[in-house]
Amino acid sequence: MVFGYSTNAFTGYNLDEALEKIAGLGFAGVEIMCDRPHLYPPDYDHEALAGVKGRLDELGLKVTNLNSFTLFAVGDTYLPSWIEPDRERRMVRIQHTQQCLRIARMMECRNISVPPGGPLNEGTRKEATRRFHQGIEAVAPLAEELGVMLLVEPEPDLLIERTEEFGAFIKDVRSPWVGLNFDIGHFYCAGEDPVRALETLFEWVGHVHLEDIGKSRIHHHLVPGDGAIDLAAVFRSLKRLGYTGDITLELYPYANMPEIAGQISMAYIRPLFAEAGIDIA
Repeated sequence: MVFGYSTNAFTGYNLDEALEKIAGLGFAGVEIMCDRPHLYPPDYDHEALAGVKGRLDELGLKVTNLNSFTLFAVGDTYLPSWIEPDRERRMVRIQHTQQCLRIARMMECRNISVPPGGPLNEGTRKEATRRFHQGIEAVAPLAEELGVMLLVEPEPDLLIERTEEFGAFIKDVRSPWVGLNFDIGHFYCAGEDPVRALETLFEWVGHVHLEDIGKSRIHHHLVPGDGAIDLAAVFRSLKRLGYTGDITLELYPYANMPEIAGQISMAYIRPLFAEAGIDIA
């Protein structure tokens, strides 16, 4: 199991600088944001991607996940989405996801994370769910061909944010290459106990996002230890359930102090891993 740090906390730096800083903090893994200013697919040809892979190898960094969530290069955090009525905008999301899957294969990364639909700004939930399924079905064959897991990440205020909603979605998905990016804080924001959510959904968990959330349950990522989540209990559950995937620290609100946030997090989290019996690189 590898503990990584997401480059989305390092948007003040280019990708190479972000990778160097994350390795310098002592992380063995990195989640790469597939958006500007980092690894936005249209900005990288095969030679440039090979350069990134070489740099990762030089720094001894394993890619724990490719985050294909945001699309600031052409939209924003959520848009274009899987569920918009406009087919051309849905195709932007589908094509971006396909590009990220191919990059993941080249980076020897086992999974990418994708948004759970999008904000339900218009239309009905039934229509949005149908479009989301169609979008996932359009990219799942490529995930299977490449051997890369396509992990849906429930998030507050989007189409899928709770355990029961993910359960309803996944039961109608035919591909075994579609799973769950379990973001601990997101389930807490949705009013759930992350331990119970993890136990219910564990069979689909392919990667874990780590951050803390305040007692208010407002969706604002905090340095672990600064919020109200019982992270030690979550880690004990991961150990008990036999989780062998990777864990990535996601602290994008700390773009003005990503190294300090990473240092504090590392110091707080490693003892909790040890107490839970989790052997982490």
